[in-house]
Amino acid sequence: MVNIPKFFKEGEANTPRLVLPLLPLRDIVVFPFMVAPLFVGRAKSVNALSEAMNKDKVVFLATQKKAGIDNPGEQDISEIGTIGKVLQLLRLPDGTVKALVEGKGRARVVRFLPEEEFFRAELERLAERELSPAESTALMRSVVEAFEEYAGHNRSISKELVSNITSITDPSQMADTVASHFSFKLEDKQRLLDTLELTERLPLLLSLIKMETEVFRMDQRIKTRIKEQMEKTQKQYYLNEQMRAIKKEMGSEDDLGDEIREIEEKLKNKKLSKEATEKVEHELKKLKMMTPMSAEATVVRNYIDWILNLPWCEKTEVGDDLKK
Repeated sequence: MVNIPKFFKEGEANTPRLVLPLLPLRDIVVFPFMVAPLFVGRAKSVNALSEAMNKDKVVFLATQKKAGIDNPGEQDISEIGTIGKVLQLLRLPDGTVKALVEGKGRARVVRFLPEEEFFRAELERLAERELSPAESTALMRSVVEAFEEYAGHNRSISKELVSNITSITDPSQMADTVASHFSFKLEDKQRLLDTLELTERLPLLLSLIKMETEVFRMDQRIKTRIKEQMEKTQKQYYLNEQMRAIKKEMGSEDDLGDEIREIEEKLKNKKLSKEATEKVEHELKKLKMMTPMSAEATVVRNYIDWILNLPWCEKTEVGDDLKK
């Protein structure tokens, strides 16, 4: 937790309270120990950051329940958020602000205080129960192993980051640091922030990592199949072009083309069964790839002719007079 005692006062039941400007976030959940850039454009949010710069650069970061709301009310802001320190602030020519913030610790909104220019809230610090050494070791080990497995599939995760994660000894810090590097759904990230009990937060994080790993694997398999299909199509196109060039050099391209067009016309006019049509089309594909004068091409042509010459769906009058 960020150490700023001069902002705290004793509330009801002697609970340490903190009054801070509140910055509603649209599409990001800032965790403790996380450093994040924020682009701020709404007037109330810009005013909240200005107030924070006058008060030890401390601001309360709370995510909106629905990102699409342009002018959120108190009821639209998550109750639990993160106390943040503003590391850098840059005012841009268009009136917007770019801020770099660092999460320091969890807090809950007790009540909103009257303020026209920006949100101001009274907060209570949230404490976490410490785990036993055995619990801590077991849960942290499971999360680290899952993270390493994910990193093994995702090349965008650097070895340095994996090393940094594995060197963290505090379970709460490790959970928040790992969570900040995943693109979980916003509601899942908020659930992780809301969950104070580490015996619940770490298993929740573990299940989300495993789900993300499976999604990533599936995505990679799909991309691999698409790539293989594209390569196969390109190879087929290259072979067809190569064969066409060979036929042209041999002077047989026109003859074969006429013959194939004739077969295609016959196929179009014949009422073949679905299976027979598919068979002829398959053999026709093979024929297009063959040298016209080859023995194999002759066999295929004869086979296609035999199929097409069968009396498919054709009727003839049959005499039924037994005497004749």
